[in-house]
Amino acid sequence: MLEHVPTATALAFVLFGALAAGFISGFAGFGTALVASGFWFHALPPALVPPLVVLAGVAGQLVGVLKVRRAFEWGRALPYIAPGVLGVPLGVTALTVASPDALRLTVGLFLAAYAAFQLLGLARFAIGGWGGHLADGTVGFTGGVLGGFAGLSGPLPLVWLQMRGGPSATQRATYQPFNLVVLGLAAAGMALSGRIDARVLDIAALCLPATLASAWIGAQLYGRISEAMFQRVVLALLLTSGTGLIVEALR
Repeated sequence: MLEHVPTATALAFVLFGALAAGFISGFAGFGTALVASGFWFHALPPALVPPLVVLAGVAGQLVGVLKVRRAFEWGRALPYIAPGVLGVPLGVTALTVASPDALRLTVGLFLAAYAAFQLLGLARFAIGGWGGHLADGTVGFTGGVLGGFAGLSGPLPLVWLQMRGGPSATQRATYQPFNLVVLGLAAAGMALSGRIDARVLDIAALCLPATLASAWIGAQLYGRISEAMFQRVVLALLLTSGTGLIVEALR
């Protein structure tokens, strides 16, 4: 089932990735795909990672959406969700033709660029209402494509909403429902295209309980620990992992 890595080591990577991704998603409201990809691309055949990431993302976001349900407003989320739904099939289609090295390189570049962008503080650049719903829809569509391709639906809307400004609870109540819808559709698309097969389901049976449990723990700790320091540690981890994937793909 696991290639190029001793079974015990691979399983440790898989389970630790599931635990870390769930906890971070529950605590910070994002990161399931980012963190899980960083671990799982080092331990699993590349073709198995996107469908596993999507399934884990759905599990993590289910817990997160329950946490922010009282702040949710359709009017704020719909400009992202509707275009995001349209972008998912394009991402799933692109995944069917991507080579393993192209997939590693794409995800590695995305992880490293996202982490560097956040660590440098560029997401604090304020844009207010610039671009209106058209810009929001473009971000949502691109997030849908990335969600269908690699389960990475969350980072772009997250950064965009941070630059838009406003209370963090309001931002979270926008991008978490978006992630849940996009990743749910991506999972359905991958199932229909045959990418969620018996191998994926076997590993998911090990990962998803860990993801759900750790997401619940993270959600309980939300607001009790300094989010700024926590996220810096996570971003440093993502930068290291993304750089490692880039090196692997180029070798």
